[in-house]
Amino acid sequence: MHAITIPEPGGPEALVWDEVPDPVPGEGEVLIEVAASAVNRADLLQRQGFYDPPPGASPYPGLECSGRVAEIGPGVAGWSVGDEVCALLSGGGYAEKVAVPAGQLLPVPSGLDLRQAAALPEVTCTVWSNVFMIAHLRPGETLLVHGGSSGIGTMAIQLAKAVGAKVAVTAGTKEKLEQCAALGADILINYREQDFVEEVRAATDGKGADVVLDNMGAKYLDRNVRVLAVNGRLAIIGMQGGIKGELNIGALLAKRAAISAASLRARPREEKTAIVAAVREHVWPLIAGGHVRPVVDREIPMDDAATAHRVLEESGHVGKVLLVVP
Repeated sequence: MHAITIPEPGGPEALVWDEVPDPVPGEGEVLIEVAASAVNRADLLQRQGFYDPPPGASPYPGLECSGRVAEIGPGVAGWSVGDEVCALLSGGGYAEKVAVPAGQLLPVPSGLDLRQAAALPEVTCTVWSNVFMIAHLRPGETLLVHGGSSGIGTMAIQLAKAVGAKVAVTAGTKEKLEQCAALGADILINYREQDFVEEVRAATDGKGADVVLDNMGAKYLDRNVRVLAVNGRLAIIGMQGGIKGELNIGALLAKRAAISAASLRARPREEKTAIVAAVREHVWPLIAGGHVRPVVDREIPMDDAATAHRVLEESGHVGKVLLVVP
């Protein structure tokens, strides 16, 4: 088969479409013939040499895919060759084939085509696990989403609105904020021109955000704590603004607030299986009912993955950038 390899870490040009051995499904795994994958910030870090795959995972980038089941490994029940699926991966999505634990498979939701489904696994699992399973967002509460126009952000807006929450978002342009509003965002904040702490407090009568979904890390840590409501929860899922920040524990104590930090890739198989099962139970009906949809910015041939990485680095996209198998 062909896959995107990274012979040496570097810029987008480091991504090479090359012939590699076919994967073989092991115990409890299925082999997927890939139709599409999607680009995530973690893929950019892996290309640069900063985010190696966990032990035993495919060396190729790609944390999600869609396609058809091509082979069933030993000990797998409930799936058949030819099933149209999407999957949460630890790596290997930038390829024509990938082996994946059966517990990380999801059926393609009704109403979506096979390629569109590649935009779902990573964002739905990230948002559901962090915002709902860990931070326990409830109806009537306010969620602040940093990077509201990203793949994660566009999904977080829709899921929060679907459960009856109020949503504030930050983004860097008027156009991106307008697209967030079209998805249901209530409070629109241009982070280049406005202070999100002041804007959220003003829009919530001084209360603040009950849950903050943060992709920035250190750069926003102090302000994220300040914007939290009493009993608020800060869920950190990224480090685009650095890895070391100063935490005002007094402010955290005064608000009886909590901070969590979690990624998906390195979690044990059992945890990923539980998250995928929760997503299938709670999110898939919302997609099938037309209440939630993947937001796809563009599709790019997988053998031109370098272009897709440049698109993410330039941050001109809204939603997900897909890589389709040529």
